[in-house]
Amino acid sequence: MSSYKELLAQREKLEKQIEEAKSREYAEVLNEIKQKMADYGISLSELGGGRAPKGAKAAARPRAGVAPKYRDPESGSTWSGRGKPPRWIAGLDRDKFLIQK
Repeated sequence: MSSYKELLAQREKLEKQIEEAKSREYAEVLNEIKQKMADYGISLSELGGGRAPKGAKAAARPRAGVAPKYRDPESGSTWSGRGKPPRWIAGLDRDKFLIQK
């Protein structure tokens, strides 16, 4: 059985061999692709190789505000029920403050 250090050395050799093989074959494959594209008249745009322009983002839709769900009878302040409850409703029964529709 091989030791840990021997296995690491083997892996390092293999990784180097993999990179060398990839480098050698890359140019060949690239030339084959270019030749086939030329033979068949294929353009880069047909391959979908175009990149999106920098900064192109989906347009943000305006967000609709949330309708208030609770109203303070004394001050008339409202709260949608989202987030931290305001002082006037904190700890109390919220049913008393519901806005009737």
